Amino acid sequence: MPQRHSKNNNDLGFFTYDEKRKLGYGTQRERLGKDSIKPFDACCLCLKPFIEPMSCLKGHVFCKECILESLLSQKKDIQRKLAAHASQRNRQKKEEENTLMLQKAQDLDLFDQQNHSAIPHSIKATSYESETLRSMKAFWLPSATPEASRRLEPSPSTDTTCPEGNEKLRLKSLFRVHFTEYDTDRTRLNIHDKTYICPSCKVTLTNAASLVALSSCGHVFCKKCADNFVVVDRVCLVCDKPCKERNRVGLSKGGTGFAGHGDCLEAVDFKHLGSGTGLAL
Repeated sequence: MPQRHSKNNNDLGFFTYDEKRKLGYGTQRERLGKDSIKPFDACCLCLKPFIEPMSCLKGHVFCKECILESLLSQKKDIQRKLAAHASQRNRQKKEEENTLMLQKAQDLDLFDQQNHSAIPHSIKATSYESETLRSMKAFWLPSATPEASRRLEPSPSTDTTCPEGNEKLRLKSLFRVHFTEYDTDRTRLNIHDKTYICPSCKVTLTNAASLVALSSCGHVFCKKCADNFVVVDRVCLVCDKPCKERNRVGLSKGGTGFAGHGDCLEAVDFKHLGSGTGLAL
């Protein structure tokens, strides 16, 4: 007689709550830990603490070397695709010219046979068997094998894209980002253990805070200071450089390739114990 504890297996005609959890039944929710979230001061490409950070207008931060190398490789890939497309177009053009010349030669031969041959006009020059083989599509005959129609691939795009957000990205749209470092005991800190603060309220910047960068000068503030002071004064609080509403860029925070960006810090998975799974009653 099995025990009635919910965490023990039993002979009931339905799954208990603990059995459903062990089988992964229904919607499973789990809050992502710190290891699944990319730090705000890490490059989106190398996932290391950034060096000379640069940001796009969508708020994705990269190392200067990483993003320049990515854009350069994309340009080389675009040139390769354009060259392949041009060669394919020239090849198709030559094939069309050869097909047209062959058709003209066949028409001339047919005209010559009909007008200068001893065969009467009403009798075809080709026999019934050759005419049948010419019109028949057979995979076992090399001369009558059907060929797939070759279509010209569309011209590849010449725009470079952001490796994180897949939107169009140009080198001139990138801007340098300046974080304010915390100066206490700098000699004891490692180069990868830097602490950044908001230059206005002196609050330590973390993944929990929403950050805003100004594309006009690159200084980074917390969202609260940006909304209360930068928007009202329309100048940078550090360098007093004028800025507009379009210069406010919210820096993205959150996951790598395995987790979502922004404030979505919860993973959701759904499994259904239906017929065919081997787990349904």
